[in-house]
Amino acid sequence: MEIPLLSDIVLILGLAVIVILIFQRFKVPTIIGYIITGIIAGPYGLSLVTASHEVEILAEIGVILLLFTIGIEFSLKSLAAIKKSVFIGGSLQVGLTILVVGLLSWQFGFSPGEAVFLGFLISLSSTAIVLKLLQEKGEINSPHGKAILAILIFQDIIVVPMMLFTPLIAGNTEDPWLSLLYLALNVLLVVVVVYVSARWLVPKLLHRVAQTKSKELFILSIVVICFAVAWFTSSIGLSLALGAFLAGLIISESEYSHQATSNILPFHEIFTSFFFVSIGMLMDVTFLWKNLAVVLLFVVAIIIVKALIAFAAAFFLKYPYRTALLVGISIFQVGEFAFILSITGLQNELLTPQVYQYFLSISILTMAITPFVIKFSHPITRFLLKAPIPENIKLRYDMIQKAKLDEQTEVLNDHLVIIGYGINGKNVANAAKKANISYIIIELNADTVKEEKRKGEPIVFGDAIHGHILSHVNIHQARVAVIAISDPVATKQVIVNIRQISTKIHVIVRTRFVMEMDDNYRLGADEVIPEEFETSIEIFTRVLHKYLVPLNEIEDFTRAIRADNYEMLRSAAFGKNDIRNLSVELPEIDIAALHVQKDKNEIIGKRLLESNIRRTYGINIVGIRRGQDYLYEILPETEIHQEDVLYVIGKSENIFAFNERIKI
Repeated sequence: MEIPLLSDIVLILGLAVIVILIFQRFKVPTIIGYIITGIIAGPYGLSLVTASHEVEILAEIGVILLLFTIGIEFSLKSLAAIKKSVFIGGSLQVGLTILVVGLLSWQFGFSPGEAVFLGFLISLSSTAIVLKLLQEKGEINSPHGKAILAILIFQDIIVVPMMLFTPLIAGNTEDPWLSLLYLALNVLLVVVVVYVSARWLVPKLLHRVAQTKSKELFILSIVVICFAVAWFTSSIGLSLALGAFLAGLIISESEYSHQATSNILPFHEIFTSFFFVSIGMLMDVTFLWKNLAVVLLFVVAIIIVKALIAFAAAFFLKYPYRTALLVGISIFQVGEFAFILSITGLQNELLTPQVYQYFLSISILTMAITPFVIKFSHPITRFLLKAPIPENIKLRYDMIQKAKLDEQTEVLNDHLVIIGYGINGKNVANAAKKANISYIIIELNADTVKEEKRKGEPIVFGDAIHGHILSHVNIHQARVAVIAISDPVATKQVIVNIRQISTKIHVIVRTRFVMEMDDNYRLGADEVIPEEFETSIEIFTRVLHKYLVPLNEIEDFTRAIRADNYEMLRSAAFGKNDIRNLSVELPEIDIAALHVQKDKNEIIGKRLLESNIRRTYGINIVGIRRGQDYLYEILPETEIHQEDVLYVIGKSENIFAFNERIKI
């Protein structure tokens, strides 16, 4: 028996494999590949697909699973930390876009309802494309990455209310107020059902299912919950998509959300591919070619409008110019949820076929150029930063920053500068505080600065890639600078700026990957600590511990691994004649500060002449800190007391052996 749909599925997926393989060579996102597949296979292309209605049904399932997955990943707890950026930044970006696009559309002759709906469509950006590209660049946790994530989360949430309000703005109801009341009652009913399900029913059901340890039963239960809630919302006049989102939200509040996501993801990927293919099938390539000039004009206009509005939203959240610009040039495109919303608009006659073709052409083109814009986002930002900014705005901004900085930087000298106040920055600050080392922190997150300043931390708001920020924290008088930010591009720029101001300061950089070390060393970093490498050390340390390897052997092993690998990585970055390659003149020499803790040994209370430390241990004592006093003139008659801090120089292994003798 021949199944017509089966041949179409094979054709679509097979063609998609070929197209995406080609696109991957040029780093073009998978979504664009699916859309191009639909254009080729659709009625406006080669007309390869005959069962277009069945493909649309598969696309509907894709929409349900897409919103279901978004619902699972949407966690109120995880969003609490960025709630201000989500709700203020997101509402500003969406609201201003709807307002501007709506007014412009109304001027072009669209009805108020049509104009507002076009604002809905244009306000949405591509979560799938942008987050994937940021993740590949390692910038998802950077300041601009967090701001972009927050705005995209708000867009994903607001698309559901947009779907609910679309029939109302279309005027498809006789009494809009009665319809609004009916809608509110239905929404209230759904909220009650969702709350009861999330609080009691679903956790108990999934617990029982999980106890069976049957993977098949667990997957079946998740799928049933998804489609049951979607069917329920559809039966009371709400959308399938809303039901799918709420179903995901129900599961997200349980401890089984991560397992549900991993199980549903393969189905989500397959069926979502049919959704994007179906969008491509609807696009008329002939229409695009005939109206190419007009489409390109609209593309440029939308890019400029959305980029400026996103920039304004980020700047309102007190992000610096550079971060706000990166946000603006990252979410200028029209995204995948706009496609879902556009179908609702077609059903309610808010879009004519011609306008819909314009919308498809514009959306696909903006999505297609997104990977290339984000790839060069930092060079574009540097170019835009050179653009003339109105003097009154620039002067006001600089005066505010200078006033904030001058409060805390007047007496800084021989201090530590910490750039970035994440986990690593906090740990460095805590260590400096315990060691009575004066320090100052530069941080980009305005909320973090406000909170930490309230706690008494010496922290200032600013972007360290700007030289005047570094100058105001007296970087030229600091002894050490620690760069602990999550933006690899910004890290390199900060190193360059520090070296332009001071060549004597010791620069320590935290990176994510070993592959980033070489560039940081070349730009002027003195030490680069890759999280990737340190994580691997921690893993095998715990492995050796579980195999009952003695602790001293584990310490020796990790010390040797660090020494060998950091020396190898440093050697790869510098030539033999580089001034940082000190092994030419001082092979294996190290300097350390050691705390004398033991109260009884052959060293305490004896003169250096008697203890003969240099001959016994192969090290030299070059200084002693005793309480608040420092002894720099070390003579044979000098005695060592308990609680002294000894500054010693020698080979690493000799220093370690000596430290073992004087510590508890």
